[in-house]
Amino acid sequence: MDVLNKLYCTVSSTVSQFSTVLPGNPVTREYEATNHIASAGPGLLWKIFSGYKKSTHQEASIFLLEKKQLDRLTKNDREAVLDSLRKSISQLSRLRHPQVLVVQHTLEESRDSLAFATEPVFASLANILGKVDNVPVPIPPQIDNFNLFEVEIKYGLLQVAEGLSFLHNDVKLLHRNLCPHNIIVNKEGAWKIFGFDYSAHCISGSEAIVRWPTVEFAIDVHALAQPDLDFIAPESGLSGTLLPSSDIFSFGMLIYSLYNKGQPLQYNNSNWTSFNQNVTKLKRISTNDLHSVPAAIRDIVKMMLNFVPEIRPDLHEFLKSEFFEDVGVKTLSYLDSLFQWDNLQKSQFYKGLPTVIEKLPQRVSLFRIIPCLSKEFVNPTMVPFVLPSVFAISEGCTKEEFTQYILSYLKPVLRMQEPVQILLICMQKMELLLKLTPADDVKSDVLPLLFRSLESNSQQLQELCLSVIPTFAALIDYPAMKNALIPRIKKLCISTNHTSVRVNCLVCLGKLMEYLDKWLILDDVIPFLPQIKSREPAVLMSIVGIYKIVLSHKKITIPKEVMAGQILPFLIPLSIENSLTLNQFNAVIGVVKDMVAMVENEHRAKLEQLSSIQEQQKSLDISASSIVNGLDITSTSASKQNDDFHDLFKVKSANPPSRTESKPLNFQEKQTLSKQNELQQRLQSEPVISPTPVLSSRAANPPRDLTATLIDNNLKQMNLSSSNVSVKKSFPTSFPNANSASPSFPASNFAMATNFSMNSANPSMNSAVRSPPQAPSLPSSSFSTPNPSSLAPAAFFTANYTSPTLPSAAPTQSKLPTKQLTYSEINDFLN
Repeated sequence: MDVLNKLYCTVSSTVSQFSTVLPGNPVTREYEATNHIASAGPGLLWKIFSGYKKSTHQEASIFLLEKKQLDRLTKNDREAVLDSLRKSISQLSRLRHPQVLVVQHTLEESRDSLAFATEPVFASLANILGKVDNVPVPIPPQIDNFNLFEVEIKYGLLQVAEGLSFLHNDVKLLHRNLCPHNIIVNKEGAWKIFGFDYSAHCISGSEAIVRWPTVEFAIDVHALAQPDLDFIAPESGLSGTLLPSSDIFSFGMLIYSLYNKGQPLQYNNSNWTSFNQNVTKLKRISTNDLHSVPAAIRDIVKMMLNFVPEIRPDLHEFLKSEFFEDVGVKTLSYLDSLFQWDNLQKSQFYKGLPTVIEKLPQRVSLFRIIPCLSKEFVNPTMVPFVLPSVFAISEGCTKEEFTQYILSYLKPVLRMQEPVQILLICMQKMELLLKLTPADDVKSDVLPLLFRSLESNSQQLQELCLSVIPTFAALIDYPAMKNALIPRIKKLCISTNHTSVRVNCLVCLGKLMEYLDKWLILDDVIPFLPQIKSREPAVLMSIVGIYKIVLSHKKITIPKEVMAGQILPFLIPLSIENSLTLNQFNAVIGVVKDMVAMVENEHRAKLEQLSSIQEQQKSLDISASSIVNGLDITSTSASKQNDDFHDLFKVKSANPPSRTESKPLNFQEKQTLSKQNELQQRLQSEPVISPTPVLSSRAANPPRDLTATLIDNNLKQMNLSSSNVSVKKSFPTSFPNANSASPSFPASNFAMATNFSMNSANPSMNSAVRSPPQAPSLPSSSFSTPNPSSLAPAAFFTANYTSPTLPSAAPTQSKLPTKQLTYSEINDFLN
């Protein structure tokens, strides 16, 4: 929130400044001011704003002076200051030189302000040296704690000397106020002369003898309306004499202040009395007083600050100083004069430039060299010589710096298709380009360059492009890789006539495997390899290499169907190519064996799994059928005694299927088991039914005569077969057969069953004769046999019946008439 508030305050204050000052100035019709960045001129009265021209959006700087800053002055002083400022800009507008600030729009004056537009400006030298009057608060980061490099100072002084030489020799003009306030450093780092408030032209004379005017120093004028006393020459201040050597003195004092943290040798505080006192000290100046100045230039600076004008060196002697014998200074000087050279001279210079760039500060290379090199991009012949230096500087840039200061110049070059050398150099630096270029510009400018290289007719360019693609593959987004890059590599591999290009295509594809997903490999790469008709050993081994990479890749698994149906039918014929060496044959066969083993293991595992699933399914089906059948009622063994009769009705449940670790019971199986357990618990909770002995009750209560009478009557009415059927239906089918031991069956129960069967018999039952069950054999030991003569026939039958084995009835129905047995026949039958 604090950041937003600070931003709001900054924007609102800037807008308020513009709304109160600039809208009334005609400069605002053509230029738009954005940020307040620096200050310059006498007393740093000029505020410098960054901006641009509205019609062309060309970058510019706008100098603004608010007249309210002069309200503290008297009317005469105020007018004197304004007059000097108007004169300065008027003179500056008429000068055209590389070391003089370029004016783009002349001075415009309104009721509240003065304003004009210039080339883009960084700051004044006074701001860089720590003088920040009339600079926005907080101080802009570009000038806060700004430190000049030695090469910047050397070349800056060289530029100022060349500018002064132009003024003195060509224009016949004296500056008269050369100081850090009037030196402007532009956006490219070049030093420009500014502040011609008190400049003076020569009066007359031949070229051999030039006469300069005499201008007495006005003591009663405000300091802003007169030259800076800290930098003015003694003769100009004392006698008003103007000479070119007067500017040389000011220039020497400027050099001293550069190496003395911005402080001049004499600090007069705009006081005339102090100036008179300090001037006399210049007569006794020594080398020790200049200890902060580098030794290479110390002596010449001492001469420049000499009290006697004639002893001071001229600018040509200054420029010949060994101080400027620096490779960086010479390089920057050559760049400024390149427009005078032919292409051969330029090419020789550009070839050695990358080695010099390594020794220069990055700021100098970025702001000073790049603008000079960019001027050569319009000449396709020189672009191959310039590009290495541009890329050498780009390696030290951040992404923001590259985008802001280099990419705009480089885009036209990236779109060139000829000459091939340009594409070759760009291919070598493709990784750097992709690293520094924003994503949108990569898609619009960098990747098309890559695709053009693949589609070119140059074998060297194609091979270089294929060799460098894997180095920056991680920087290419997946859609571009899938839809643009891979298809072009495949097309080039099939269409090329050069074996080396085809091999490089396959090697490139092999290196790109780790950046591709499984489906892209299976759908695009694997089916593509059999389409290659070439049978050169290098091509075959490259194909085998791709298969080996895919097989050994941790994230990629080739299905056995693909290996068995596509790859192996293609590889096996390749293994018997006569052009292969023994090692190459072993490599191919090794891959084939690996694939066969993988297919075998995978398919065997699948079949084993299917078999296991089928066995489990069968066991589950058997378990389910046993659960559905429910409970099995089993009879007990014949070896049990009469007191175990109840075991005939005991429930025997099927064992539940064992749970396997691989497949748990499903819901239906669990539900069936739950019902089975409930039934078992319910049956176990029922009381055990034990048959009570009947013989004792029989002995106590002998059969009544009514039973015998009923038996006799029934026997007279039924034939033997119907009697057999009745006997069959009276016995349960679950009894054991006659051969097995039978449990005890009381005679009274048998008589009751016989009585029931005979009473329920009717003519309709005789038509449905069923197979009679085997009657249980009743052991004789279960009864005490009475005397047959003493018993009635019915009683005798009841007491002595020993379970005869009844013949089986015919399966068909019998409708023959039956004959009733007599009483004697029945007795005979029973006996």
